[in-house]
Amino acid sequence: MNNKCFFAVDLGATSGRTIIGGLADGKVVLEELTRFDNNLIEVNGHFYWDIYALYFEIIKGLKVAKQKNKEIASIGIDTWGVDFVCVSEDGAVNQPLAYRDPHTFEAMDDYLANVMSREKVYGVTGIQFLNFNSIFQLHAMRKAGNSALKNAKKILFIPDALSYMLTGEMVCEYTIASTAQLLDPRTKRLDSGLLASLGLDESHFGKMVNPGDIIGILTPEVQKMTGLGAVPVVAVAGHDTGSAVAAVPAKNERFAYLSSGTWSLMGIETKNAIINKVSYDRNFTNEGGIEGTTRFLKNICGMWLYERCRKEWTDAPKSHSELIAEAMQKPAFQSLINPDDAMFANPSSMVEAIQSYCQKTNQHVPQGYAEICRCIFDSLALRYRQVFSYLKEMADFPIEVLHIIGGGSLNNDLNQFTANSCGVEVLAGPQEGTALGNIMVQAKAAGEVKDLWDMRKVIANSLDLRRFSPKDKGMWDEAYEKFLKIVNNNNLKY
Repeated sequence: MNNKCFFAVDLGATSGRTIIGGLADGKVVLEELTRFDNNLIEVNGHFYWDIYALYFEIIKGLKVAKQKNKEIASIGIDTWGVDFVCVSEDGAVNQPLAYRDPHTFEAMDDYLANVMSREKVYGVTGIQFLNFNSIFQLHAMRKAGNSALKNAKKILFIPDALSYMLTGEMVCEYTIASTAQLLDPRTKRLDSGLLASLGLDESHFGKMVNPGDIIGILTPEVQKMTGLGAVPVVAVAGHDTGSAVAAVPAKNERFAYLSSGTWSLMGIETKNAIINKVSYDRNFTNEGGIEGTTRFLKNICGMWLYERCRKEWTDAPKSHSELIAEAMQKPAFQSLINPDDAMFANPSSMVEAIQSYCQKTNQHVPQGYAEICRCIFDSLALRYRQVFSYLKEMADFPIEVLHIIGGGSLNNDLNQFTANSCGVEVLAGPQEGTALGNIMVQAKAAGEVKDLWDMRKVIANSLDLRRFSPKDKGMWDEAYEKFLKIVNNNNLKY
């Protein structure tokens, strides 16, 4: 990588990192600079994010880049969705409440019962219902008389708040705003009716910007702290999933994606939002993407099941590969679960929850880590097939390939199971999708690539994608019928 590079801040709900990337010979190269924890702070019964600690870590990463003599062309920030910062009249940044705060537990039901109906909210936004969506957080804060909200001049989503701290400019980036359940994807603006129901209007938010727009340049104080000059901060896809999907190395629009990690997000990229009774009944969501696209997707409980079980397995091999190899020796499909059943959301024991589900549905109760691991992988692949079948019904184009991105793309056994189950060619990679998408939007803003498909071509040239072709169709068809009977008998609605 040459000295000229793009600086990406990639923040998740448990950790963050700063990365630099650049283009050379038609390929993109990444280098991680710093990695750090993102900790929740509990004070007086509430949970907050430490926005100032995150700002400090960004400054620290910029200093490291300067020490390495890197010429930073621009800076971009992506984070998790829905959370926001209240900025006071004097410009002070208040510590933001976290989406895990218990103040949202009853807020959604209260809003939908007493303010606006579920059907009307979905009809405007096309966003799936989650109790911690921004709309319900704001409703809870308003009812509680939250002083930060009451005195807020502006409400800034997390990447926008950090960009404000770097530049002094207040904006509202489209993809992160789309997670709030306040935005109409057809007009691509915050909906005045929903805002009014919260005692707000558009003036409470920054100027709407899109991925690739320049937000501003580093303030004099940030320049002094870091030793850098007037570096521009670029609006990337501020929502991390938006950045990840931008990095899907697809050749054309006829693809679906599976962002695979602790949670799985399966969807398609469309030109227009899909908002109808079927998408409402199946709780699909429409979130903003690059170049005006929509990410039509569904959340699926992913490797969370496996990760939680691993913490309980005291006798399991330390190596993932050894554990999975043992699981692959166990009989297929003898125990199946619905990964999205509410009982798996956050049980005290995931192992016991899985065993209880199998016992309740009159199946073989898996014993030991290998049988439980096999149960998880079989079940995830079959749930992927169910959601994939919904996508094929609702897409206005044939889906020819499924791209798996994120950390889960390294799991070759689950990748093969997914190809077998869905009956579609699977391409796995990249693992670092979010960082790549962030970097490539900055490269587009700098004129180094021309559009989204040019971005994807560069990313594809930079990777060795692993291909998985469907096998054992009859066996997987039979297993899917068994899965549907178990799921339908256990009252899964979508």
